[in-house]
Amino acid sequence: MGNALGPYSRVTNIGEQHVHLPPDRGLEVTWPLEIGAVPALATAFQSRSDLRKKVEAARSGGESVVLTQVLSGGGGVGKSQLAAAYATEAVADGTELVVWASAAHTHQVVTQYAQAAVRIGVPGADEGDPEGVARAFLSWLATTQRRWLVVLDDITDPTGLAPWWPASRTGTGWVLATSRLHDARLSGGGRTRIAIDVYTPEEAHAYLRARLDGDGMGHLLDDHGGALAEALGYLPLALGHAAAYMINEDLSSAEYLDRFHRTRLEQALPESADADGYGRQISATLLLSLEAAERADPTGLATPALILAALLDPAGHPRGVWGTPAALRYLTICRMLPHAPKYEKEPAATAEQAHAALRILHRYALLTCDTRAEPRAVRIHALTARAVRESTPAEVLPGLAAAAAYSLLQAWPDPDQPHPDLAAAMRANTDALARHSGDHLWYPEGHPVLYTAGNSLANAGLAASATAYWQQLATDSDRIHGPHDRGTLVARIQLGASHRQAGRTDIAVPLLERVLADCEGTLGPDNQDTLVARGTLANVYQQSGRADDAITLMEQVVADCKRRLEPDHPNSLAARHNLAAAYGYVGRTDEALSIAEQLLDDCERTMGSDHPNTLAARGNLAGFLRQAGRNDQAMSIEVEVLATRVQTAGPDHPDTIVARSSLAASYLKVGRIPDAVDCLEQALRDSERILSTDHPTTLNIRRRLADCYYNHAGRIEEALAIEEEALATLERRLGPDDRAVLVGRASLGTAHWQAGRVDRAITILDRALDVSERVCPDHPDTLAIRGNLATAHWQAGHINQVITHLERLLADSRRIHGADHTTTILALAGLAAAYVQVGRADELSTLLE
Repeated sequence: MGNALGPYSRVTNIGEQHVHLPPDRGLEVTWPLEIGAVPALATAFQSRSDLRKKVEAARSGGESVVLTQVLSGGGGVGKSQLAAAYATEAVADGTELVVWASAAHTHQVVTQYAQAAVRIGVPGADEGDPEGVARAFLSWLATTQRRWLVVLDDITDPTGLAPWWPASRTGTGWVLATSRLHDARLSGGGRTRIAIDVYTPEEAHAYLRARLDGDGMGHLLDDHGGALAEALGYLPLALGHAAAYMINEDLSSAEYLDRFHRTRLEQALPESADADGYGRQISATLLLSLEAAERADPTGLATPALILAALLDPAGHPRGVWGTPAALRYLTICRMLPHAPKYEKEPAATAEQAHAALRILHRYALLTCDTRAEPRAVRIHALTARAVRESTPAEVLPGLAAAAAYSLLQAWPDPDQPHPDLAAAMRANTDALARHSGDHLWYPEGHPVLYTAGNSLANAGLAASATAYWQQLATDSDRIHGPHDRGTLVARIQLGASHRQAGRTDIAVPLLERVLADCEGTLGPDNQDTLVARGTLANVYQQSGRADDAITLMEQVVADCKRRLEPDHPNSLAARHNLAAAYGYVGRTDEALSIAEQLLDDCERTMGSDHPNTLAARGNLAGFLRQAGRNDQAMSIEVEVLATRVQTAGPDHPDTIVARSSLAASYLKVGRIPDAVDCLEQALRDSERILSTDHPTTLNIRRRLADCYYNHAGRIEEALAIEEEALATLERRLGPDDRAVLVGRASLGTAHWQAGRVDRAITILDRALDVSERVCPDHPDTLAIRGNLATAHWQAGHINQVITHLERLLADSRRIHGADHTTTILALAGLAAAYVQVGRADELSTLLE
């Protein structure tokens, strides 16, 4: 129930969700290694020796290099090409690691760093927290002796990128960046900014000669080649347009120059609009090339394809976008317009025709279409895109933006996290579309793709980026539609969920309480989004230790769903799952079992017996059966679940790994210790290889294995070593106040006490109790930690400390649970025994009255 539904997000499975990167972790690293899609060098690339001398001088001084441009605006001077040349040459020169990161958005850089960390096995990498992984990668770069190069291409937010700028304290690595900005924040801090201008006349002529000779068309470069280069302002991008046109049209320099001067330039870009000084050259070459592309295009789709591509991320988008119903509908409509190029066949555009149009545009250097570069197969130069946008009539932009948005939405995989590169590309394209569309994606309401991008950030574990995104989305929705608009409320719900994901329950609780009140007042108590807000708040209550409040809200959500929705609605199923889990957590096992049994029946009836949600429901039921002591039934179900997972998802799927770990728990309950150990050891190996050594699933399995070693297999030293490592990892990833850290610390302290290491146990449990009382004083875990600490003091002979802790435990348990609760009774018995030992008869009599 934590995700907004309706047009704003997609329903997730009711089972345990996993965030993970590609399964590279267990592979042997082969150096040198290239990470990220380094752009291919343009045909007839010019090395620009004078610029390279400046770069080398800065590099030899140990400084990072930022390639900017003399003129402001859209680019086109070859910054990225020069950076790509360095990246390409680096591996050949013995550089062991080259990372290419698109830097238009900070979250793209974080994602690329995280993947690099996993690929090379950086210690401390944690896929559940990509920002933590990225920081671990920066630490590795700072201290490694390996030679490395990191390229940050197209920086647009120097402030946001500042914490993610790599450094090398060993002198073995360096950073090369590109940016269109003239910003003082890009210099200083050991960075040298080198301005890149257009080609020199000699470089321009050399480019044209090499480009034409390379296609066997050198005869086209006649005595007017110098005049042509001058007319194009020696701009590399414009020269690239011109050369492709000349080759495809078999046109000499003089003939091209004549056509260039006769373009419809004033219609496309009035002179007064060319504030950057070279937009007119790009617009003219663009018009010529586009007209030629239209003539060569049998589909009649080249121009509308280029117009839509210009709204997306210049760094590239998946070719699959062009096979979506929305993209094909847009192309079909454009083909049927009165002024469109005549097309004799059926008007409905096909994916094959769309691809053919992209290839035509590729031939004329208007964009790049290369499926080897997926998920950024279709790229367009930023300045080409800008020229296209500036020549696109303003009145068509709303419909164009909607077509692009729905094309992205339909191409977005669900779930997207098994494909992190693709997910990052989809988010970047959504950001670019929103930037180029103004507020058009907000009418008549916030477009679903905006909300999908936010959910993608959260699902990727990018908690800080997700929080910032939802904050901005809520602000934008409030500005355009007001504070009580549904889109604004949904964004605020997701903002609260992102705070919860980051462990900031102190912020999430009051925020979600306000949002819930607003939803109830504006949308009504039974509205679907109100139910989502209520369920999200319930989850935050449970995370913050307010189990009773969480159950009260979850019970209300289930009742609301029963009254408002069909029993098989995904929201209803998710609400019942959450309530069962909450009941199980507080020991209300019979109620949890009743819900889980009915939930499984409903999933099997509506989804089939092998659906992932059905398997999750079956696994949850087994867990409650085990909790109820019905171990043989639980084991039988878990054997079946594991076999089905292996068959339907494969042995390496994260859900299969979890199913294997759950089966081990049942094996332990029925005394099959060797089988349990085998299951857990295999699950741990698979989780480390597929997910990572520090993934939350891996940590959970490692703790289970430690418990198995300690309590069942007699392998005490191995168990304690595993527990210590797991706790250190959790604390590094989540911070000392996270509930999972508290549970891990309490478990470790108890293990040391049971192993006879009482002093170590008391130290760990003291710290656990201090944090737990501060974060969640009335949580059952806090009472359990105090009870274990009292027991450790008893074993150490510290009777006064025992009495102090048990008196506090008894008072708290009576207040929270009542006189008849098991914790209260045990505390009473322990305190009575302590009073007897110290001869405090009066207190004992009073206690037993």
